Amino acid sequence: MKKLYDYFDHRYRESVMSKPAAQDGPVITISRQTGCDARQVAEMVVDNLNRKYCTNKWKWIDKDIIFKVADELNTDPNRIENFYKGIELSDVSEMIMAFSGNFVSDMRVKKAIKDVVLSMCKEGYIVFVGRAGVAIARDIVNALHIRLVAPFYWRVENVMKKKEMDIETAEEYVVDTDEKRFNLIQTFLDKKPLTIDYLFDATINRNSFSITEIADFVTNMFECKVAKRMKSVQ
Repeated sequence: MKKLYDYFDHRYRESVMSKPAAQDGPVITISRQTGCDARQVAEMVVDNLNRKYCTNKWKWIDKDIIFKVADELNTDPNRIENFYKGIELSDVSEMIMAFSGNFVSDMRVKKAIKDVVLSMCKEGYIVFVGRAGVAIARDIVNALHIRLVAPFYWRVENVMKKKEMDIETAEEYVVDTDEKRFNLIQTFLDKKPLTIDYLFDATINRNSFSITEIADFVTNMFECKVAKRMKSVQ
Protein backbone atom coordinates (compact mmCIF):
# COMPACT_ATOMS: atom_id res chain seq x y z
CA MET A 1 0.00 0.00 0.00
CA LYS A 2 2.83 2.39 0.85
CA LYS A 3 4.45 1.78 -2.56
CA LEU A 4 1.14 2.59 -4.22
CA TYR A 5 0.81 5.75 -2.15
CA ASP A 6 4.39 6.78 -2.95
CA TYR A 7 3.73 6.21 -6.66
CA PHE A 8 0.65 8.44 -6.78
CA ASP A 9 2.30 11.01 -4.51
CA HIS A 10 5.23 11.18 -6.94
CA ARG A 11 2.89 11.48 -9.93
CA TYR A 12 0.92 14.27 -8.23
CA ARG A 13 4.04 16.21 -7.28
CA GLU A 14 5.41 15.77 -10.81
CA SER A 15 2.18 17.07 -12.36
CA VAL A 16 2.09 20.09 -10.05
CA MET A 17 5.75 20.92 -10.61
CA SER A 18 5.35 20.66 -14.38
CA LYS A 19 2.50 23.19 -14.49
CA PRO A 20 3.54 26.71 -15.47
CA ALA A 21 3.35 29.16 -12.58
CA ALA A 22 1.13 32.22 -12.78
CA GLN A 23 4.07 34.55 -12.15
CA ASP A 24 6.12 33.18 -15.07
CA GLY A 25 6.82 35.45 -18.00
CA PRO A 26 6.40 37.90 -19.54
CA VAL A 27 6.09 35.90 -22.75
CA ILE A 28 4.80 36.53 -26.27
CA THR A 29 4.07 33.74 -28.71
CA ILE A 30 3.69 34.42 -32.43
CA SER A 31 2.10 31.63 -34.44
CA ARG A 32 1.56 31.99 -38.15
CA GLN A 33 0.34 30.56 -41.35
CA THR A 34 3.15 29.85 -43.77
CA GLY A 35 4.54 32.93 -45.48
CA CYS A 36 3.46 35.61 -42.98
CA ASP A 37 6.89 37.02 -42.02
CA ALA A 38 6.67 36.10 -38.33
CA ARG A 39 10.42 36.24 -37.71
CA GLN A 40 10.64 39.82 -38.96
CA VAL A 41 7.68 40.78 -36.79
CA ALA A 42 9.26 39.13 -33.74
CA GLU A 43 12.56 40.91 -34.29
CA MET A 44 10.82 44.29 -34.48
CA VAL A 45 8.64 43.55 -31.43
CA VAL A 46 11.77 42.78 -29.42
CA ASP A 47 13.35 46.06 -30.54
CA ASN A 48 10.17 47.93 -29.60
CA LEU A 49 9.97 46.41 -26.13
CA ASN A 50 13.65 46.89 -25.33
CA ARG A 51 13.40 50.56 -26.31
CA LYS A 52 10.07 51.11 -24.56
CA TYR A 53 11.23 49.65 -21.24
CA CYS A 54 14.88 50.76 -21.52
CA THR A 55 16.24 47.25 -21.26
CA ASN A 56 18.01 44.60 -23.29
CA LYS A 57 16.25 41.64 -21.64
CA TRP A 58 13.85 40.89 -24.49
CA LYS A 59 14.89 38.35 -27.11
CA TRP A 60 13.16 36.21 -29.70
CA ILE A 61 13.71 32.55 -30.38
CA ASP A 62 12.82 30.09 -33.11
CA LYS A 63 15.17 27.33 -34.25
CA ASP A 64 17.49 27.78 -31.27
CA ILE A 65 15.04 25.60 -29.33
CA ILE A 66 16.10 22.65 -31.50
CA PHE A 67 19.70 22.86 -30.31
CA LYS A 68 18.74 23.41 -26.66
CA VAL A 69 16.53 20.31 -26.70
CA ALA A 70 19.19 18.29 -28.53
CA ASP A 71 21.70 19.24 -25.81
CA GLU A 72 19.24 18.18 -23.10
CA LEU A 73 18.78 14.77 -24.72
CA ASN A 74 22.37 14.42 -25.94
CA THR A 75 21.11 13.64 -29.42
CA ASP A 76 21.46 14.91 -32.98
CA PRO A 77 19.57 18.20 -33.62
CA ASN A 78 18.17 16.55 -36.76
CA ARG A 79 16.22 14.19 -34.49
CA ILE A 80 14.48 17.19 -32.90
CA GLU A 81 13.97 18.90 -36.25
CA ASN A 82 12.30 15.78 -37.63
CA PHE A 83 9.93 15.68 -34.66
CA TYR A 84 8.94 19.28 -35.35
CA LYS A 85 8.36 18.41 -38.99
CA GLY A 86 6.24 15.40 -38.10
CA ILE A 87 8.68 12.95 -39.66
CA GLU A 88 8.34 9.56 -37.98
CA LEU A 89 11.33 7.34 -37.39
CA SER A 90 11.53 4.32 -39.67
CA ASP A 91 11.92 0.87 -38.12
CA VAL A 92 15.45 0.73 -39.47
CA SER A 93 16.35 4.11 -37.95
CA GLU A 94 14.94 3.01 -34.58
CA MET A 95 17.01 -0.18 -34.69
CA ILE A 96 20.19 1.69 -35.59
CA MET A 97 19.66 4.23 -32.81
CA ALA A 98 18.79 1.50 -30.31
CA PHE A 99 21.93 -0.52 -31.08
CA SER A 100 24.09 2.60 -30.90
CA GLY A 101 22.58 3.52 -27.53
CA ASN A 102 21.24 6.82 -28.90
CA PHE A 103 17.55 5.97 -29.23
CA VAL A 104 15.30 8.86 -28.21
CA SER A 105 11.56 8.25 -28.36
CA ASP A 106 9.03 10.81 -29.55
CA MET A 107 7.67 10.94 -26.00
CA ARG A 108 11.07 11.96 -24.63
CA VAL A 109 11.50 14.56 -27.36
CA LYS A 110 8.06 16.01 -26.64
CA LYS A 111 8.72 16.21 -22.90
CA ALA A 112 12.13 17.80 -23.45
CA ILE A 113 10.66 20.44 -25.77
CA LYS A 114 7.98 21.26 -23.20
CA ASP A 115 10.54 21.46 -20.38
CA VAL A 116 12.88 23.70 -22.37
CA VAL A 117 10.09 26.07 -23.44
CA LEU A 118 8.64 26.31 -19.92
CA SER A 119 12.08 26.96 -18.44
CA MET A 120 12.44 29.87 -20.88
CA CYS A 121 8.99 31.08 -19.85
CA LYS A 122 10.12 31.15 -16.22
CA GLU A 123 13.00 33.42 -17.20
CA GLY A 124 10.58 35.54 -19.23
CA TYR A 125 11.18 38.43 -21.62
CA ILE A 126 11.01 36.17 -24.63
CA VAL A 127 9.11 36.05 -27.91
CA PHE A 128 8.55 32.55 -29.30
CA VAL A 129 8.11 32.20 -33.04
CA GLY A 130 6.10 29.06 -33.73
CA ARG A 131 7.48 25.79 -32.29
CA ALA A 132 4.09 25.14 -30.61
CA GLY A 133 4.86 27.92 -28.14
CA VAL A 134 1.21 28.93 -27.91
CA ALA A 135 0.18 25.41 -26.85
CA ILE A 136 2.97 24.94 -24.32
CA ALA A 137 2.64 28.41 -22.77
CA ARG A 138 -1.17 28.56 -22.91
CA ASP A 139 -1.62 28.50 -19.10
CA ILE A 140 0.84 31.29 -18.37
CA VAL A 141 -1.02 34.38 -17.21
CA ASN A 142 1.64 36.91 -18.19
CA ALA A 143 1.57 35.95 -21.85
CA LEU A 144 0.26 37.35 -25.11
CA HIS A 145 -0.58 34.96 -27.94
CA ILE A 146 -0.65 36.29 -31.50
CA ARG A 147 -1.45 34.60 -34.78
CA LEU A 148 -0.57 35.92 -38.23
CA VAL A 149 -2.74 34.92 -41.19
CA ALA A 150 -3.13 36.01 -44.82
CA PRO A 151 -4.94 34.94 -48.01
CA PHE A 152 -3.59 31.74 -49.51
CA TYR A 153 -2.21 33.18 -52.75
CA TRP A 154 -0.73 36.21 -51.00
CA ARG A 155 1.28 33.73 -48.93
CA VAL A 156 2.16 31.63 -51.97
CA GLU A 157 3.51 34.70 -53.74
CA ASN A 158 5.52 35.68 -50.66
CA VAL A 159 7.03 32.19 -50.45
CA MET A 160 7.84 32.22 -54.18
CA LYS A 161 9.84 35.44 -53.74
CA LYS A 162 11.68 34.45 -50.58
CA LYS A 163 12.43 30.83 -51.42
CA GLU A 164 12.73 31.25 -55.19
CA MET A 165 10.08 28.61 -55.90
CA ASP A 166 7.74 28.21 -58.84
CA ILE A 167 4.03 28.54 -58.11
CA GLU A 168 3.25 24.81 -57.94
CA THR A 169 6.12 24.12 -55.55
CA ALA A 170 5.15 27.10 -53.41
CA GLU A 171 1.50 25.98 -53.26
CA GLU A 172 2.52 22.52 -52.08
CA TYR A 173 4.97 23.98 -49.58
CA VAL A 174 2.36 26.31 -48.05
CA VAL A 175 -0.30 23.58 -47.75
CA ASP A 176 2.14 21.03 -46.34
CA THR A 177 3.76 23.42 -43.84
CA ASP A 178 0.40 24.76 -42.63
CA GLU A 179 -0.75 21.20 -41.93
CA LYS A 180 2.45 20.30 -40.07
CA ARG A 181 2.24 23.42 -37.90
CA PHE A 182 -1.40 22.71 -37.03
CA ASN A 183 -0.56 19.11 -36.14
CA LEU A 184 2.41 20.22 -34.02
CA ILE A 185 0.23 22.54 -31.93
CA GLN A 186 -2.30 19.74 -31.46
CA THR A 187 0.49 17.45 -30.25
CA PHE A 188 0.98 19.67 -27.20
CA LEU A 189 -2.71 20.05 -26.38
CA ASP A 190 -4.60 17.70 -24.06
CA LYS A 191 -7.33 17.26 -26.66
CA LYS A 192 -7.36 17.45 -30.46
CA PRO A 193 -9.63 20.40 -31.29
CA LEU A 194 -10.98 20.99 -34.78
CA THR A 195 -9.80 24.59 -34.53
CA ILE A 196 -7.05 26.31 -32.57
CA ASP A 197 -8.51 29.82 -32.88
CA TYR A 198 -9.41 29.92 -29.17
CA LEU A 199 -5.72 29.81 -28.19
CA PHE A 200 -4.97 33.30 -29.49
CA ASP A 201 -5.55 36.73 -27.98
CA ALA A 202 -5.47 38.31 -31.43
CA THR A 203 -5.32 37.21 -35.06
CA ILE A 204 -3.82 39.70 -37.53
CA ASN A 205 -4.10 39.68 -41.32
CA ARG A 206 -0.55 40.16 -42.62
CA ASN A 207 -1.95 41.23 -45.99
CA SER A 208 -3.63 44.25 -44.38
CA PHE A 209 -0.69 45.66 -42.44
CA SER A 210 3.04 46.18 -42.81
CA ILE A 211 5.56 44.40 -40.57
CA THR A 212 6.14 47.66 -38.69
CA GLU A 213 2.43 48.22 -38.12
CA ILE A 214 1.93 44.67 -36.86
CA ALA A 215 4.93 44.97 -34.52
CA ASP A 216 3.45 48.19 -33.12
CA PHE A 217 0.06 46.48 -32.65
CA VAL A 218 1.68 43.60 -30.78
CA THR A 219 3.68 45.98 -28.59
CA ASN A 220 0.53 47.92 -27.67
CA MET A 221 -1.45 44.73 -27.01
CA PHE A 222 1.33 43.51 -24.74
CA GLU A 223 1.08 46.74 -22.77
CA CYS A 224 -2.70 46.37 -22.45
CA LYS A 225 -2.83 42.68 -21.54
CA VAL A 226 0.44 41.85 -19.79
CA ALA A 227 2.49 44.87 -18.71
CA LYS A 228 -0.38 46.61 -16.87
CA ARG A 229 -1.28 43.40 -15.07
CA MET A 230 2.32 42.83 -13.99
CA LYS A 231 2.52 46.37 -12.63
CA SER A 232 -0.72 45.92 -10.68
CA VAL A 233 0.53 42.81 -8.86
CA GLN A 234 3.97 44.16 -8.02
